[in-house]
Amino acid sequence: MDGRWTRSMDLDSDVNNLANDGLGIDRSSVPGFYSGKTIFVTGATGFVGKVLIEKLLRSCPDIGVIYILIRPKKSQNIEERKQELMKCKLFDKLRKEQPNFERKLQAIEGDIVLPELGLSEKNKQLLIEKINVVFHSAATVRFDEHLRTAVELNVLPVRKIIQLCRQFKSLMVLVHVSTAYANCDRPYIEESIYEPHVQPQKLIDSLQWMDNDMVEAVTPKLLGNKPNTYTFTKQLAEAMLKTEGAGLPIAVVRPSIVGAAWKEPVQGWIDNSNGPSGLCIAAGKGLLRSMKGDFKAVADIIPVDIPVNMMITVAWYTACFKPKQTLVYNCTTGAVNPITWGDLQEKVMDFFKKTPLDACFRRPNTSFTCNEMMHDYWVFVSHMLPAYVADAGYRLIGRKPRMVKVYNKLHRSMESLSYFTSHSWEWTNGNHDLLKSRLSEVDRKMFFFDPRQIHWPTYIEDFCYGAKHYVLNEDESGLPAARAHLKKLRNIRYMFNTCIAVVFWRVLIARSQIARNVWNLILSLVFKFVRYFKITSTIQKP
Repeated sequence: MDGRWTRSMDLDSDVNNLANDGLGIDRSSVPGFYSGKTIFVTGATGFVGKVLIEKLLRSCPDIGVIYILIRPKKSQNIEERKQELMKCKLFDKLRKEQPNFERKLQAIEGDIVLPELGLSEKNKQLLIEKINVVFHSAATVRFDEHLRTAVELNVLPVRKIIQLCRQFKSLMVLVHVSTAYANCDRPYIEESIYEPHVQPQKLIDSLQWMDNDMVEAVTPKLLGNKPNTYTFTKQLAEAMLKTEGAGLPIAVVRPSIVGAAWKEPVQGWIDNSNGPSGLCIAAGKGLLRSMKGDFKAVADIIPVDIPVNMMITVAWYTACFKPKQTLVYNCTTGAVNPITWGDLQEKVMDFFKKTPLDACFRRPNTSFTCNEMMHDYWVFVSHMLPAYVADAGYRLIGRKPRMVKVYNKLHRSMESLSYFTSHSWEWTNGNHDLLKSRLSEVDRKMFFFDPRQIHWPTYIEDFCYGAKHYVLNEDESGLPAARAHLKKLRNIRYMFNTCIAVVFWRVLIARSQIARNVWNLILSLVFKFVRYFKITSTIQKP
């Protein structure tokens, strides 16, 4: 059927009317279900993972233990990384409500790229005995990742998670976090797992004997109509879940572009400059002047608390009502509450002109263009020329030049996002609506995931404020200086434009009698106006 695997169409037939069963499953409420349950989370130190942990602990106070897989770093062991995680401002609200919440959070040393996730035998047996719910959100989110690395981080860990889950004695559900763009080569995307044109195992076998140069050479052919290795490998991961995870209670959640928090725990909270937040910061700093894309295309941004709430409730529904098929949940805004990139750009500019960032490079002024030649022109004129001039100035005062390097990094980010700012998609959301209908009124409010209620102007303001406050660590006390700096940049711009106009006219005047006459007329009018103003002022004096 249309190149995809079928799924169960009659979801209601999967519903069991019992409130509880012998396994101690409470179907009456989401917090009740999680009471006493043991959770395993990968990707816990990532953006989505942090919000997931905070929401589980705060909204399900009777939850058992949450085990988080953490990779040690050279400078930090897993306990130090856990403590660093807990110090995040995201947990301030939870800290006040449950001062001892850290007791329910246990770090497990491991790494998704290692065999068996790098788990020690002791930790592996611990998980086998205790785990009830698994959330797998670990992945690389870099769009330009080398294909070999993308497979190692996005595809192979899925196989390891499946193999581990098959050993769990009390597993109720495995929730996998994918992306709404896993099938972005299609304009219409259903809540189904589509069959890829390349089978995961064949690609894995090929990567074992190909060197990196060979992999890079065949990557464009393997990607087909997909824009990058991220979307390609996320589709392969879904296919692997379907084939190798058969028989396991699995659900897939597909968020689109994940942005700052909408409602909780902190409005506008964000901790990274990836994707749209990086572009917002670049636009607010006056660095980003031209972005390739269609201002009429839909910007399918989803606040992070929406997919997190969906993940939590999807786990509840899958464990309690046991659907016969692996259900996929598209978590997007475009079909029900769209905002275009043009509207987004306008609201971002309005915010940063009223609430500027500190030490702006230039005044915020960004625009989208579909014309590649116009975009290249503005990149040269508005990006690279100012960058080279600024670096020359840095060299003159003995400082290290940096603006060309900053712009090169910005251009790589722009290029990776241009595909998504130039296209629109349509997603179905039947499973999304079914899940919402199964929740009680109380759970629907506590675990909200309906994007129809988002008021975009307010949300974009919160998003921009979050980028300023939480990513750049800029507070309100710096606003007067930032506004004064922005005014200074405006005056410099006016002076520069005036000088260019004068030079332009002088060149014309030297070669054209008509232009000379126009110039003299303008000057005479200016002198007359000044003289009239002086005479009027003298008469009005007592």
